[in-house]
Amino acid sequence: MPVARPESSHPRIIAHVDMDCFYVQVEQRKKPELRGLPSAVVQYNEWKGGGLIAVSYEARGFGVKRSMRGDEAKQVCPQIHLVQVPVARGKADLSTYRNAGSEVVSILARKGRCERASIDEVYLDLTDAAEAMLRENPPESLEAVHEEVLKSHVLGLANEDEIDKKENVKRWMCNSDADHRDKLLACGAIITAELRMQVLMETEFTCSAGVAHNKMLAKLASAMNKPAQQTVVPSSSVNGLLYSFPIKKMKQLGGKLGTSLQGDLGVNTVGDLLQFSEEKLQDLYGVKTGTWLWNIARGISGEEVQGRLLPKSHGSGKSFPGPRALKTAATVQHWLNQLCDELSERICRDLEENKRTAHTLTLHATAYGPSERDSHKKFPSKSCPLRYGTGKIQEDAFNLFQAGLREYLGSYGAKTQGSQHPERWAITGLSVSASKIMAIPSGTCSIMKYFGGEQRCDAPARQVEANFIQEAVPTSPSDSKNCTELECCERVELTDNYSDYIEDNKVPMEEDKNLSLLGHEVDSSTKEASQPHFPSESCSGKTKVSAQEFPSEDVRHQLSTARSKRKEQKNSALKDQGTILRFFKSNDQAQEPTRSQGDGSNSCNAIQNGGGRAAWSYKVDEIDESVIAELPEEIQAELESWIRPQKRANTVKRGGATTIAHYFSANQK
Repeated sequence: MPVARPESSHPRIIAHVDMDCFYVQVEQRKKPELRGLPSAVVQYNEWKGGGLIAVSYEARGFGVKRSMRGDEAKQVCPQIHLVQVPVARGKADLSTYRNAGSEVVSILARKGRCERASIDEVYLDLTDAAEAMLRENPPESLEAVHEEVLKSHVLGLANEDEIDKKENVKRWMCNSDADHRDKLLACGAIITAELRMQVLMETEFTCSAGVAHNKMLAKLASAMNKPAQQTVVPSSSVNGLLYSFPIKKMKQLGGKLGTSLQGDLGVNTVGDLLQFSEEKLQDLYGVKTGTWLWNIARGISGEEVQGRLLPKSHGSGKSFPGPRALKTAATVQHWLNQLCDELSERICRDLEENKRTAHTLTLHATAYGPSERDSHKKFPSKSCPLRYGTGKIQEDAFNLFQAGLREYLGSYGAKTQGSQHPERWAITGLSVSASKIMAIPSGTCSIMKYFGGEQRCDAPARQVEANFIQEAVPTSPSDSKNCTELECCERVELTDNYSDYIEDNKVPMEEDKNLSLLGHEVDSSTKEASQPHFPSESCSGKTKVSAQEFPSEDVRHQLSTARSKRKEQKNSALKDQGTILRFFKSNDQAQEPTRSQGDGSNSCNAIQNGGGRAAWSYKVDEIDESVIAELPEEIQAELESWIRPQKRANTVKRGGATTIAHYFSANQK
């Protein structure tokens, strides 16, 4: 038999903490009168009393199992208390249990790297804490060992009775002659017991744990002695643990691979794998899988604790068994809308609380088709980039479903719209998930993201590294164009004479869309004859307004009326629209930007300055004032004066003082 390879020259101490029938404990904390009584948590649906998703140990003693329905559980245990899961959007709402799980995680993470594997299970890497304890306060120096530690199950110890067991555990924990690996393991067991007691005191929840040298062994051990107990796996006991362990109960071997091992090789326990060489397993299952099988047969696993307190994905799903199966596109869309509503709420909360964004939307479904062959065909999962906003997620999810259904039905050519031929397919399960969740880089919300720099109109916009966040979270509800997108921009350039006319009459530019003369794009194909003709300027050239194109008398009257209205309002109710920066001179001397007035409709475009070069213009409404504080005081004052001209500060220094325009002179690239 090949010799097992050492996993690492530095042994790791890993604990797997598993909450005991967690959903029941959460409900018992809300209703203390249920403690000690046979209880179960059931799904919300009323069919046969609902499906059991968690069963207390008291109820298990009467023979109640999670595979039962509520009515069946009452037949087995008439005194059982059934508690329904909260309901929201027509489906189970697990928020209460997720939040309770977060309480536990926050406590466990105090001692080491923590990976939240699910609502009710956590991996801990206690290596550093165990090594520190071994250096500073080793177990053999302890005057007393806590009772909870002595209740540990150490695999390989011979125990005749409870008193003998505790004495043996204490002797093993405090053995000064043990090798370094076992000493570290003893420290890890003591730390794990302390954490479990802390969880009980602060949350009222009990949990079980497994302590070993890798994640695989720790997880197996945590399920061996429950509830409220822990199991320790010394290196010398690994073979004894795995030799008779059912192969189908091993992680990742419960499906086709495990079935193949049973059928093709006659492997029923992990110990049966020991008879095959690594080369043989590689020949049968490939190099990677073959090596992995050879390693797990010897208790070797290099999987590390990821150090993740937050979930790596968010999901929302619902099953539709039997007669509840969905058979029309309308019913599928209805339930997808409900699921997407919940998903949107969760990812938005994650964004707000944890500054993380999801980037991929995935749809999963289970179905049966129009033939026996289709009944065994798997409904394809579909993914696309995730767009924030409930309506967008709902739209994208339904499009993914339609694409998956077309592929699922294949040559049958069933229609995906409407309710025609509803007998052709039926959906028995739907779920949507948001994945590829990444933290927002620090500094992403800096004011610099609003200043993309000078670009030529005929050149494509440059992609900024931090723009990935804009792909996930739109910067404005209207999905306005980014200010750096300069292609196809159009602007009106007025002659000096016409500019004088506007200045003399103090035209209120933002009063009415039909009267806006600056700061918005002009569509010449939709102009009315009564309006002045303003030929638009494309990126490739400019068009001047000639003298004969001055406004008519009617238009002048409209402009005068709008001017009077503006005076009456006294600027008190007007909201500034248009751009912050008008342009900067092409020379090194910065000029104060002028504000363009307009209707504010997507006016984040480049204009041409007097020298014929591209300059910058930006929408005031898109400025996040919370980031102004990042700037030097003199620049803050100047920027405030651009945003609120009616409150213009007189203290802004000119000339020698550094202004924000200094950083964006037109000669800088």
